[in-house]
Amino acid sequence: MLEVGLALLRNFLCPSTKSKLKRLESGKASRLAKRVIACLDVRANDSGDLVVTKGDQYDVREHTDENEVRNLGKPVELAGQYYSDGADEVTFLNITGFRDFPLGDLPMLQVLRYTSENVFVPLAVGGGIRDFTDANGRYYSCLEVASEYFRSGADKISIGSDAVYAAETYLKTGVKTGQSSIEQISTVYGKQAVVVSIDPRRLYVKSPEEVEFKTVKLRSPGPHGEYYVWYQCTINGGREGRPIGAYELAKAVEELGAGEILLNCIDCDGQGQGFDIDLIRLITDAVSIPVIASSGAGAVEHFSEVFQKTSASAALAAGIFHRREVPILSVKKHLLENGIEVRS
Repeated sequence: MLEVGLALLRNFLCPSTKSKLKRLESGKASRLAKRVIACLDVRANDSGDLVVTKGDQYDVREHTDENEVRNLGKPVELAGQYYSDGADEVTFLNITGFRDFPLGDLPMLQVLRYTSENVFVPLAVGGGIRDFTDANGRYYSCLEVASEYFRSGADKISIGSDAVYAAETYLKTGVKTGQSSIEQISTVYGKQAVVVSIDPRRLYVKSPEEVEFKTVKLRSPGPHGEYYVWYQCTINGGREGRPIGAYELAKAVEELGAGEILLNCIDCDGQGQGFDIDLIRLITDAVSIPVIASSGAGAVEHFSEVFQKTSASAALAAGIFHRREVPILSVKKHLLENGIEVRS
C-alpha cells in the first residue's frame, strides 16, 4: 500500500512528458464555456402572492380590463425546473425592490432559502440593494442587506439603481471612497459576488458631437433619420433616465469593484427580435469583466448570434423560458451544433 501511495505522489509531482502530451491532445477545452442563464422577475401580484412575471419593455401588467400583474408561475418551482433543464445559473430580480424595504420582504428571502435547497447552480438576486432606514428609524447598510441575501442562499448580488448613483459620483470626483455598495460588498465577499445590472434605453442623435457620452453608429437610420445612438442609463425599473451612458457606467463600475455586468436593453425587452448586438459589443469591448447579454431573445438563433458577434460571456432569457417557447436544452443543443462551447 505504501509503494502505491508513493507511486501516485511521484506521478503527481513529476508527470512524464508523454502523459502531458496525451492530456493536451485529448483535451479540447481551450476557452471558457458560454453560460445560459434563466431569469425570474419576481413581484407580488394584486393579491399579495409572489409570482414570476415578465414585462413588455418593463410593463408587467396584462393589457386587459383587470390590468392584473402577468403571472407566469411560482418562483421556487420555476427555478427548480430550470435547474433540471440545464440552466447554468438562475437570477431572481425583485422588481419592486427599489421601493420596498428588502429585509422586510420575508417571502423573497424564503424563496431564496427554498430554492437553494434543491438548485445547485449559482443563484443571483437583485432588487433594493442599497442603504435603508426603516419606519422605526433603524439604519441598515447595503452590506447588511446583501449579507441577508447571501445567508438566504444567494451566490451573487445584483445592484441596479445604487450602482448608477455610485458611478455618477465616482466619475464626478474621481475618488473611490469605499462607501458605495459596490465597494463595500466586493471588499467583504469578493468581486465575483457583485453583479451590476444596467438598464439602458436608446436615445438617437444625428451626430456624436450632440452628447458627451459614447455613441454608436447605426447600421440603418433611426426613427427620424439619425445615424447615431447613445444608451442612457435608467433607474427605478426604467422609470427615470440619468445623465450617464451605459459605456461610461460600465467602465466606472468595473473600476469600483464590480465582477460582472448584467446588460439589459429597455427597447428590446420582451420583443423577441434578438439581443441589441451594438450595445453588447460596445460594453464587452469596453470592460474586461464578464458581460451577460439580456433582453430580446426570441429564438435559439439569437443566442448563437450574440456569442458569435460579441464577446458576451453569458446570455440570459426569461419569457421564452417561462412560456416554454424555447427550452433551455434546445438552446444548448443549437449552440453546440454551431461550434459554441457550453456547459453540459
